[in-house]
Amino acid sequence: MCIEKVAVIGLDCCEPSLVFDKWYDDLPNLRRLMQSGLYGNLESCLPPITVPAWTCMTTGKDPGTLGVYGFRNRRDHSYDSLYTATSLDVREPHVWDILGKAGKKTIAVGVPQTFPIVRPPNGCMVTDFLTPSIESDYTHPLTLKREIAKLVGEYMVDVPEFRTEDKAWLCEQIYKMTDKRFEVCKHLLRTKPWDLFFMVEIGVDRIHHGFWRFMDSEHHRYTPGNPFENVIHDYYVHLDGLIGELLAEIDLKKTAVWIVSDHGSKRLEGGVCFNDWLIREGLLVMKEPVTEPKRFRFEDVDWSRTQVWGEGGYYGRCFINVEGREPTGTVPQSRYEALREELIAKLESMLDPQGHALGTRAYKPEAIYENINGVPPDLLVIFGDLRWRSVGTVGNPDIYTRENDTGPDDANHAQQGLHILCHPSLSADHRDASIYDVMPMILKMMGHPTPAGLRGTALMQYSGMHSGDA
Repeated sequence: MCIEKVAVIGLDCCEPSLVFDKWYDDLPNLRRLMQSGLYGNLESCLPPITVPAWTCMTTGKDPGTLGVYGFRNRRDHSYDSLYTATSLDVREPHVWDILGKAGKKTIAVGVPQTFPIVRPPNGCMVTDFLTPSIESDYTHPLTLKREIAKLVGEYMVDVPEFRTEDKAWLCEQIYKMTDKRFEVCKHLLRTKPWDLFFMVEIGVDRIHHGFWRFMDSEHHRYTPGNPFENVIHDYYVHLDGLIGELLAEIDLKKTAVWIVSDHGSKRLEGGVCFNDWLIREGLLVMKEPVTEPKRFRFEDVDWSRTQVWGEGGYYGRCFINVEGREPTGTVPQSRYEALREELIAKLESMLDPQGHALGTRAYKPEAIYENINGVPPDLLVIFGDLRWRSVGTVGNPDIYTRENDTGPDDANHAQQGLHILCHPSLSADHRDASIYDVMPMILKMMGHPTPAGLRGTALMQYSGMHSGDA
């Protein structure tokens, strides 16, 4: 049986336990795909965050090879060179770049790190949540902007200021954004030629971060019977319906459909005040004592006496002030490795506020990536198995905080996302996979040679699909 097309429906942050277990009976369209295809966990990259996870998926390369270690990256070894990663930082070919050279047509909608459009696909593209506004050139071709405006009015690349306490407004905005995105996708499937369709909906991520505490009875801020208790459940049900409408536009006999998430989600217990911890350890020295919480500013640091500093986010980035590398480096190269080992030992032995092992892991980038490009952190720190985030403020009364320093946030990311791959030539089975397997599998299914240097492999050997079916 021939696979003529591949349709990838990306659900940013979609949590496998909710789809496969908790709400399985309430999601008929996803359930139908599961019952007739391969499904299981999809292990994310490390760190498991939206940027760079989707780019890892669409290029088959890890963050080290991409040189993108998160939303914010160091441009060089100066102290204040952090910038937000965009498509300008992606030098590896996406799957649609490779297929486009072979004459295949692509529709790409909402895939993170596609703005600005520097390598237009052979087809059409609508960029992602990093797009500054719809006043930007966010479509290819540009005439597609007018087409979208006529179809849905003001298109939404994201929900602005989604970290808010106005939960009723937030819920309304997430639904509005998601409905518009799926309406655009249905329109493009009907009206544009395509061989590969690849969309990403960011609303799942936004609803998790905004409403997880209302759903999860083990969350420290959960209140039984609260008015938002079913918001995430109802959104998943609504999303399942939209997926059903999308599937109705696709010839499922000739198209492989792949539901994927770049990572999962879990409740956020709190934050580790990384730089406050480093101050207590005598590794970070401020020019003046900080006695109340404030944003960490590079100009407030006494670099002549500082050995290490950290960055906040869903994971911690640890940077060493290396002599001859940083402008005012204090750590000799001969001391570098020993200091990293000491930091790993201290971080991984951290206790939680109740005195139990926190479960933190610290990684050297060269130990987890195949290549090291750009300016990586000296250590990547996963606090408390991702139940704790790295807090970016200093001057906090304790090393631990229950509050998020960037606004209300109930959830962190989980290492395991999900995938559901369905086509009549595939045998139904439960199979886990890696985020790096998606690109080579798409190429394999579409009968295109797999380039060398990809981190993942096609799932052919795990399925009932024969190579002649591709």
